[in-house]
Amino acid sequence: MTKALLGLGVLMLLLPAESLAQKRIPKAQGHDQCPLGYVNTLKTTCVSPVYYEMKLTNGEACDSGWMNVGAGYCRKK
Repeated sequence: MTKALLGLGVLMLLLPAESLAQKRIPKAQGHDQCPLGYVNTLKTTCVSPVYYEMKLTNGEACDSGWMNVGAGYCRKK
């Protein structure tokens, strides 16, 4: 298990920053938790092993074609 996590960490360092787009998102203002599908880094960001197209809700309902995943974010269906 430890070797797998180390390998994943090395792989993430080798990937270009563009490929990590929205795998790492900032926590929404006023939220201490991360949206569904993301892991809390215990800092100011959340990470996911899967690419999701995300956008902030800004306190509003999600647009058509998007679903609310909590912590101030909507994810494209």
